[in-house]
Amino acid sequence: PEITGLIVAMVGITVIRLALMNFLGLDSSDQTVHSTELLVAFVTLGLMVGLNVWSKGKLKLFCVLIGMVVGYLLAYATGMISSDQMEYVQKAYLLWFPFKEHPGWSFKLRLLLPFLIAMLCSTLKSVGDLTTCQKINDAEWKRTDMDNISKGILADSAGCISAGILGGMGQSTSSTNIGLSIATGVTSRIVAYAMGFMLIVLGFFPKVSSIFAIMPKPVLGATIIFAVSYMIVAGFQIIMSRMIDARKTFIIGISLIFGLAVDLLPDAFAGVPSWIFPIFSSSLSTATITAVFLNLLFKIGISKKVKMEFEAAMGRIENVTNFIDKNCSIWGARNEVVAKSKNAVIEFLEAVIEYKITDKPIQMQVSFDEFNLDIVLNYHGELLDLPHQHPDTVNILGDKKQQLRLSGFLLRHYCDKITGSIKDGTSSIHLHFEH
Repeated sequence: PEITGLIVAMVGITVIRLALMNFLGLDSSDQTVHSTELLVAFVTLGLMVGLNVWSKGKLKLFCVLIGMVVGYLLAYATGMISSDQMEYVQKAYLLWFPFKEHPGWSFKLRLLLPFLIAMLCSTLKSVGDLTTCQKINDAEWKRTDMDNISKGILADSAGCISAGILGGMGQSTSSTNIGLSIATGVTSRIVAYAMGFMLIVLGFFPKVSSIFAIMPKPVLGATIIFAVSYMIVAGFQIIMSRMIDARKTFIIGISLIFGLAVDLLPDAFAGVPSWIFPIFSSSLSTATITAVFLNLLFKIGISKKVKMEFEAAMGRIENVTNFIDKNCSIWGARNEVVAKSKNAVIEFLEAVIEYKITDKPIQMQVSFDEFNLDIVLNYHGELLDLPHQHPDTVNILGDKKQQLRLSGFLLRHYCDKITGSIKDGTSSIHLHFEH
C-alpha cells in the first residue's frame, strides 16, 4: 500500500509544475504573468471548485465542463485565443480518415533497457491508478485486489500493443480522469463506454478535436490542478491506511525526496548515461524505482511470524501490546485491525490475571499476511470458556464462572474467529482477524 499510495500521489505531484506553468500562462518563450491570464485561470478554477463543493446534481456532475466552457468564453473575450488558433480550427478537416499512412516499424537494441524501465514505471503508475479506482468504488476498501489489477494491466498492455501495430502513440491509464471521477463521483462503466466511443469518433472529426487542441493555457492549468488535487490526497490516504514504521518512513520519504530532486535540480541529472536516463526522466519514474528498490531492500530480516513469552502480570500488558504494535507496524497491518487484536489480548490477559487461571509463563505467537492476522496464546491451565451467547448477568458480580464467561464472550466479540483447545494441561486460544 505504501508503494501504491506513493505512486498515486507522485502522479499528481509530477504534473504540478506543468499545471502551474499553464495556470499562470507561462512557457519557455513567455515568462511574464499577465493579469488577463490570471483572471481566466482563477475564474475557471473557482467555478469548478465552487460548483463541486456547493452545488448538487447536474451542476456538480458537470462542474469541470462548465468551468472549461466559461474559461474558453472568457479567454476569447479577452483576446487570449489568437486569430492563428481560430484559423487552425477553421482549416481543420471536418471529416478525416486517420489511417491514410503508416509510419512503419523499427527496432533498436540500445533502446530495449530504457523502454523496459519506462514500461515498469508506466505499469506501476497504472497499478496506482487502478487501485485508486478500486478505492473510490468501495467504501469498505481494505487492500488492492490484484486479480482486478492484473486484468487492468492486461487491458493497458493490449492498448499499447495495438497502438504500436497501428502506428500510434503509446497508451496508458489517465490519472487526471481518475481525479475527475473522484471529484464528481461518476464511476459508471456506461459513462466510460460512452466516452470511449466519443473519443474514437473524434479521431475522424479533426475540426471538433482541434477545439481542444487550442485550449487556453490558464484553462488547461486550472483543469489539471482541479483533478490532481484529488490524486495527491488519494495517494496519501492509501499510504496512511497502514501503520507506518521506520522502514516505511524511509521508503516513502527517501523516494519522495529523490523523486522531487528531478524537478528541483534538473541539471544534476544532465550527465546521466542514455541507457539509464528514463529512470531520471521524471520525478514519477525516479520515485517509483527508488521505492521499489528500497521496499525489496527493507524486506530483508522481516519475519512474518514472531513469538514472545511473558509472565501473567499487570505490569507485562504494556510490553505485550508494544510487541504487537512493533511487529504489525513492520508488516504494514491496518490500524483498526491492530487495535482489535490488542483489545482482545488485553481482555484475555486481564481475565488470566484477575482469576489466576495460570501461574506459568504465557507463550504468544503472532503471524501475518496481507489477508490475515493471527495470534495464538498458549498457557498451562484451565481453558477459558468462549460462549457465543451473553452470560447471565443477574448474579454475575458474585459468580466467578459467569465473570469468566463474560471475558470469553467479549474476547469472541473482538475477533473475526476464535477457537480454543486443551491438550495435556496446556490450553491454546487462536485469535483470527481478517485484514
